[in-house]
Amino acid sequence: MNSEKLTASQVERIQKALETVPFAKLLGIELEEVAPGTATLGFDIRDDLKQNNGVVHGGAIASLVDTATAFAIISLLPPDEKATTADLTISYLRPLRNGRAQSTARVIRAGRRLIVVSAELVDDAGNLIATALTTYIKI
Repeated sequence: MNSEKLTASQVERIQKALETVPFAKLLGIELEEVAPGTATLGFDIRDDLKQNNGVVHGGAIASLVDTATAFAIISLLPPDEKATTADLTISYLRPLRNGRAQSTARVIRAGRRLIVVSAELVDDAGNLIATALTTYIKI
């Protein structure tokens, strides 16, 4: 994990956050890289993540994107602040069938209440599978 410019306590918070999300474990989501305002997470494609046409279910893709955007935000929030998804708009560009999916998220703007994040999801050949724009609200 690239933790450049993050403090030890930030890295610990991020690692603990992933360990305590049962749904992320269910999907097999793994943290690959994190730096201030950006995070990359991925999962290996399994048959139980596919819908009946043999492609990865859109909900699994959206969950990976949503998790990546959350971790990009966690890297910027003070320990006493939390945020949750207020809006997620995703565009599916091509089917995802095999290999590994990877989502990279970047904070575009962190305001006093709202945080806007963009994300891309690629397959292991580097093909762009989906793009997303999401808004989080501090709670």
